[in-house]
Amino acid sequence: MKTVLRFFLYLIISIVVIGVCFVLYIQMDGIPKYSVEKTEFPQVIPDSASVVLGAKIASVQCVVCHTGSDHKLSGKLLTEVPPEFGEIHSANITQSKEHGIGNWSDAEIVYFLRTGVKPKTGQFVPLYMPKFPHMSDKDVKCVLAFLHSDMPIVQPSEIATVPCKPSFLTKFLSHVAFKKIPYPSATIVAPDTNNMVTFGKYLVTGRYDCYACHSADFKTVNMADPEKSPGYLGGGNALITENGNKIFSANITSDEETGIGTWTEEDFANVMRNMKNKDGHAVRPPMIPMNGLSDLEVNAMYAYLRSVPKIKDNVNRQWDNEDL
Repeated sequence: MKTVLRFFLYLIISIVVIGVCFVLYIQMDGIPKYSVEKTEFPQVIPDSASVVLGAKIASVQCVVCHTGSDHKLSGKLLTEVPPEFGEIHSANITQSKEHGIGNWSDAEIVYFLRTGVKPKTGQFVPLYMPKFPHMSDKDVKCVLAFLHSDMPIVQPSEIATVPCKPSFLTKFLSHVAFKKIPYPSATIVAPDTNNMVTFGKYLVTGRYDCYACHSADFKTVNMADPEKSPGYLGGGNALITENGNKIFSANITSDEETGIGTWTEEDFANVMRNMKNKDGHAVRPPMIPMNGLSDLEVNAMYAYLRSVPKIKDNVNRQWDNEDL
């Protein structure tokens, strides 16, 4: 009997020691670094059309998180990131050669956008930075054209990027779940706009990344294969407003009771452009108005959302501790 008890005691001690060692390893190792492959991408020469499209994409993907106190993309404290991920600051991505990305080649910028790995250091940027492995090469070139443009928001800012202070949870997830996304082995081409469902899927998962906020949880979102994200487009993800309130993302599947299954195209267009949902209530931040969307884009996104498997999830749309 004593032998059995001694065995279980040693087993428990061993498990505790291994657990402590694992925690210490994650804490000390921090966010992983990866080897960086040499990739090619032609330097983009901006033209007016590409700058316009790039600015529209950036208004959804970059501007909200990266606009600093000087009204340029100089970075800021991301108060909308749930505190469980740590103290997170966005980077300076202006044309500054010292503090921004002014000395990055286009191949380096694209590598970072596709993989989440900084090309000069190999440092991985965790889940709070979206990755764009599905965005077409044409759209990526337009984003680059915007970053190279003479628009005031991307002109050099000498505000230094504040280092992030990721939590243990973020470090842990970066070791076991969120890892470097492989760089595409072939050119990525956007689908034909004549196929509304396929084009809509591209907009939701590639150009505008609606799925990340509107799936179940940032901790389980699948950037490499968005449709495998748990609760894909079913909402319920905890988001933080600029006032520090917690709000849960909406179910945007076509479920008639808990999603947008009873919405018309006009209803959908109104919420996307005017921030008014079907019952007339204002849609609250961190959702932003996407009034730059074309009719084609709105109709394609609507068509795709109608095709996505329904999820019945009556998301609590109230702010924490507030009766709205």
